[in-house]
Amino acid sequence: MAIRGVLVDDHPVFRDGLRVLFAATPDVELTGEAADGVEGTELVATVQPDVVLMDLQMPGRNGIEATRELATRVPQARVVVLTMFEDDASVFSAMRAGARGYLVKGADAEAIHQAVRAVAAGEAVFGGPIASRILGYFANPRLAGPVPFPDLTDREREILGLIATGLSNDAIAERLGISQKTGRNAVSLILDKLEVADRAAAIVQAREAGLGGGPRGGAFG
Repeated sequence: MAIRGVLVDDHPVFRDGLRVLFAATPDVELTGEAADGVEGTELVATVQPDVVLMDLQMPGRNGIEATRELATRVPQARVVVLTMFEDDASVFSAMRAGARGYLVKGADAEAIHQAVRAVAAGEAVFGGPIASRILGYFANPRLAGPVPFPDLTDREREILGLIATGLSNDAIAERLGISQKTGRNAVSLILDKLEVADRAAAIVQAREAGLGGGPRGGAFG
């Protein structure tokens, strides 16, 4: 029986390319496509596929939020993130949300095909240097410990991780698929919770805690 897949990505050209790929792949059937996270979660809930190929940066609801919702609503639909972003904050946020695979766009057709088959079989797949960083994280005993900044929500820690990478408020908003005003408000609230005066002080704290590729080695700690 063919693996049933759904593609959630807001770039028509990229969807066209994957559609051609799976049309030539007899063991994978593309059963639906969506152009944003809201449409995508509803489609997956309806179609009940085996695998979901998920972009991260989309309008309406970003890929992290969509993956988190699907982990609750349709847990049997295993998510493979396929995105341009390979920073630690994005990788570990996707893992926390429930993604079973993470590939960077530009991966060749065979790598994508193998990832879909592996994840459908219950495996986890993280391509190339991403896998190396994940292994390095878990191989380093200094990384064990409590979640940093317990007063922050998961979303706020995700935003703090992006702040620590040096992204501006507007860039963070674009990355997360939220309005610039919402992004600015979220950053202000985080600074208040951390009791710091400015972004520079927040970045220091975040990197010391391991967010944004800081001393503890990644955004997962």
